[in-house]
Amino acid sequence: MSSPERRSVHIATVKKTHNGKTYTSVLLRRTYREGRKVKHETLGNLSDLPPDVIEFIRLRLNGDLDEGAPRGPFQILRSLPHGNVAAVLQTARNIGLDQLLASRACRERDLILALVVSRVIAPGSKLSASVGLKGETAQSTLAKDLRLGHVEVHELYAAMDWLLARQKRIENKLAKKHFQGGVLVLFDVSSSYYTGRKSSLVTYGYSRDHRGDRPQIVYGLLCDLEGRPIAVEVFPGNTADPVTFTKIVSRVRKRFGIKRVIFVGDRGLITSARINEDLRGVDGLDWISALRSDGIRKLINAKLVQRSLFDECDLAEITSKDFPGERLVVCRNPQLAEERDRKREDLLRATERLLEPIRQATLR
Repeated sequence: MSSPERRSVHIATVKKTHNGKTYTSVLLRRTYREGRKVKHETLGNLSDLPPDVIEFIRLRLNGDLDEGAPRGPFQILRSLPHGNVAAVLQTARNIGLDQLLASRACRERDLILALVVSRVIAPGSKLSASVGLKGETAQSTLAKDLRLGHVEVHELYAAMDWLLARQKRIENKLAKKHFQGGVLVLFDVSSSYYTGRKSSLVTYGYSRDHRGDRPQIVYGLLCDLEGRPIAVEVFPGNTADPVTFTKIVSRVRKRFGIKRVIFVGDRGLITSARINEDLRGVDGLDWISALRSDGIRKLINAKLVQRSLFDECDLAEITSKDFPGERLVVCRNPQLAEERDRKREDLLRATERLLEPIRQATLR
């Protein structure tokens, strides 16, 4: 059995000679005893620290400074977060975001990269981002890591204009990397209400934000099979979903040089009219969507959809002359069926309660 360990932490200066050269290392070490042997464990290498910092640590370990330290010339004025900045910034560089923005380094590229990192670690406006990048009001080491120096908010807006001018070039790079041969293309449309008045795209339309009192813009996002955004386009706020889809269909193959495209969209986006006018019969264009209620009703009335289809599984494939050349996959959702049965019973009971006074009056 070894005797209880006796430990002490101190700074040791170690000199080693190799090939006629002497190397000096300053190490933070722990010395302890195991039985009759004294052992040393290196906790860290302090050689790269400034001499005054090393001396401060030495005095603190020796007990020459109390817990109220630091004192004298060494004083902590400010400590900025760095770990989150380093993680996000390095990830952006690992995936090639900086090279995607511009192959050559420039201030505009660094400002856009700073905006992207700021959006991840501290989402906010361009004005708040510029405040966080200034030396006197810095909220992290982001500006220092990118060597931005002094940053004004007007520079960030100018960098956004620079980015807009490079949009097509960036989207072409993404398409070349992720769109190859026959691909599955995901496309959807959304909108955002707008408080400004200067853009020609701003107008009133169907508001997905439930803000009919505000004008809006409509934007469509094109993604690859993995959900990676490839291209985005902005439309006037009164543009209907099928119209945006028509424009995307006519451009995507020509612009990106894709041989075969499969569009995926909801029933409000890929309508029967859009299928017949833009997709059907065009070589290399396919689609995946859902039928509207009237289309489903036709299949039920034609007795093509029956409960016996789902005796063994919840999916079945059928064909119909009303949908030539299309594969129709019928799905039964047990949870949805139960929910609709419950709602139906609730409506019937509510109706009976309202009719009960009339029934009683009729009996009298």
